[in-house]
Amino acid sequence: MKNKRILSGMRPSGKLHLGHLAGALKNWIKFQEEAECFYMVADWHALTTEYQNTKGIKDNIKDMVVDWIAAGIDPKKSVIFVQSKVCEHAELHLILSMIVSIARLERVPSYKDIQQELSNKDLSTYGFLGYPVLQAGDILLYKTNFVPVGEDQLPHIELTRELAKKFNSLYKEVLTIPKGILTETPRLPGLDGRKMSKSYGNSIYLSDNESAVSKKVMTMITDPQRIKRDDPGHPDICIVYAFHKIYSVKEIDKIAENCISAKIGCTDCKKDLVQKLIEVLKPINEKRKELLSQKDLVDMILENGNAKAKKVAGKTLDEVKEAIGF
Repeated sequence: MKNKRILSGMRPSGKLHLGHLAGALKNWIKFQEEAECFYMVADWHALTTEYQNTKGIKDNIKDMVVDWIAAGIDPKKSVIFVQSKVCEHAELHLILSMIVSIARLERVPSYKDIQQELSNKDLSTYGFLGYPVLQAGDILLYKTNFVPVGEDQLPHIELTRELAKKFNSLYKEVLTIPKGILTETPRLPGLDGRKMSKSYGNSIYLSDNESAVSKKVMTMITDPQRIKRDDPGHPDICIVYAFHKIYSVKEIDKIAENCISAKIGCTDCKKDLVQKLIEVLKPINEKRKELLSQKDLVDMILENGNAKAKKVAGKTLDEVKEAIGF
């Protein structure tokens, strides 16, 4: 991927948790050593589902960027920027919205899936229907070569590719046709076995201290079939074991064997996991404190990133406008 450009982003909808670290940030950190990376705070995307409650978005932006940098995203290697500070995103979204049909947007799999998942919110808006077009604009604005995604996001990349090809065919070869990179994204369950999510209150956050990590891990649901200490365990149905598979890779066979043979109890298994997670989160927490102690540092990083992003985005939008005769 040398000399190639990557774009990815997250919505500032709440605190980042271990699922974000395992599923996205680990890959982002790796990519910044291999390509030119643009990492976007997708605050306009946050509006698609949070338009009735925008109060926390602004505060979440800084907190999320602190987590990114503390986890290993280097602003000297990657461009970190805020979507709404680069108005070209809105302009390209508007232009692309003219060449996509409503029927095509309604066929995007996540359209109905997210509506069902967030049935307590009114998502019968154009903003929600059209967010894949905004996403396409985000990607195409930077002439992105690769977009790291999970399998469920591939339909969005396909729509982006369709729109770029259609624009190039209608007007002029301006937009780069991106490719999706299927990233390895270990799925961490939440404390209760459901998907780890802020809305479920079942997350271990990157900002959690040792005490919070310990309390949360000790509440995890374990093997429901293991009632007594000397009962044989079934690791594959245990949430604690799911975490060990990611954070105790070298000892995972021994952990499974000790569980199955009842050589170790669930409480001891949890205590071992606590220590593993504290080791992972300790340097992140230390870096967070360092960043927060330096007044205006994160704001300066974002201002610099916004300027770099705007320079690239502005050049692309000028070419787009010229292509359509504006």
